[in-house]
Amino acid sequence: MIVGRDRTALPRTFFDRPVLEVAPDLLGHVLVRSTDEGPLALRLTEVEAYAGERDPGSHAFRGRTARNAVMFGPPGHAYVYFTYGMWHCLNLVCETQGTAAGVLLRAGEVLSSHEWARARRATARRDAELARGPARLATALGVDRELNGTDVCSGADDSPLQVLAGEAVPRERVRSGPRTGVGGAGATHPWRFWIDSDPTVSPYRAHQPRRREKRLDSDRRDA
Repeated sequence: MIVGRDRTALPRTFFDRPVLEVAPDLLGHVLVRSTDEGPLALRLTEVEAYAGERDPGSHAFRGRTARNAVMFGPPGHAYVYFTYGMWHCLNLVCETQGTAAGVLLRAGEVLSSHEWARARRATARRDAELARGPARLATALGVDRELNGTDVCSGADDSPLQVLAGEAVPRERVRSGPRTGVGGAGATHPWRFWIDSDPTVSPYRAHQPRRREKRLDSDRRDA
């Protein structure tokens, strides 16, 4: 049981809005991961918005693929991707079907089942680090590609993922800035949103070009 928390799932209309409205509004809401061991609840403290085919930083920028197909589906579903051959990351699909917008869940505060989160995140030195970063968040919650496409608005008791109504975050506590690790045309978009002074928020890291990108930049300077 998640004592003292509203068990009402956010409606699909919450996600069927412009992604830059949905992203900051998600802060303070509660993501619940249900398993045979019981529910693990997490209060969202940091997110990033991605605007699909109109956003060079989005997986959907070049169109629909087998990997990103869920992003083009109806809002209120989970888009889970695998990265660097090691980690999963969890996104929530937004806007009208076909637009491919989504919000990356970057960090959160674990509210229940801490022991389960600690077992999955054994290297975390303190509870604030259990879900501090998108890969850590997915690991702490046991999220993988099997949850890709999950309807987080179903309201079903047996749903493995739900987003519940939480406590609203005062607007003066919501901060925004460039997205972590995004380069190119989308590098300066202030589309990362977080709760000011919350210890679970991950540190900002600017984009670091890969070796091939550095070589191409050098070639351009020599031309």
